[in-house]
Amino acid sequence: MSAVSLVLLLLVLALAGYLLTALLDPERF
Repeated sequence: MSAVSLVLLLLVLALAGYLLTALLDPERF
């Protein structure tokens, strides 16, 4: 697994976590 794919995976996970938090806790946004 290359470093670029690892960084992309981390970005996707961070974005998914942000969207999930926004959906579950919309009053914070």
